[in-house]
Amino acid sequence: MSAPPLRPGDWQVGVWRKFLVAHAIVTRQLEQELAAEVQLPIGWYDVLLQLAEAPDRRLRMADLAERVLLSRSGLTRLVDRLEREGLVRREPSPGDARGTYTVLLAPGIERFRAAVPGHLAGICEHFVGRFTDEQLQEFSALLDLVIASTDPAS
Repeated sequence: MSAPPLRPGDWQVGVWRKFLVAHAIVTRQLEQELAAEVQLPIGWYDVLLQLAEAPDRRLRMADLAERVLLSRSGLTRLVDRLEREGLVRREPSPGDARGTYTVLLAPGIERFRAAVPGHLAGICEHFVGRFTDEQLQEFSALLDLVIASTDPAS
């Protein structure tokens, strides 16, 4: 679907801006709650979530970077901090001298599990709970359209 070129004052640009503002507001609220309740930055939560859901609770650094939408260097710094906290460890990839896995450790699992209930409650309060199921299903379908048209894996 090809759209005509936009100008800065077009209403469609306003829709885009509202999406960005809503995302920033909800993300900031969720981040503040995670920090206050379990002293866990939202970026840490995302990494722990991806590792908790991965087979054997481990992912190659490149795969983890893709899942958490960070650059490899940004992820490296984040994993450095998680490793210093004893929540994860790095392991060399068998058969690939350049590859490294990030592995979720027991303290990381505990920290993640402690954060889940409050974080899910926050998602419900600040986002999901503001819509009907029908609205959420429509929104999901609209997001699928964007993802399918921009994701090279699709």
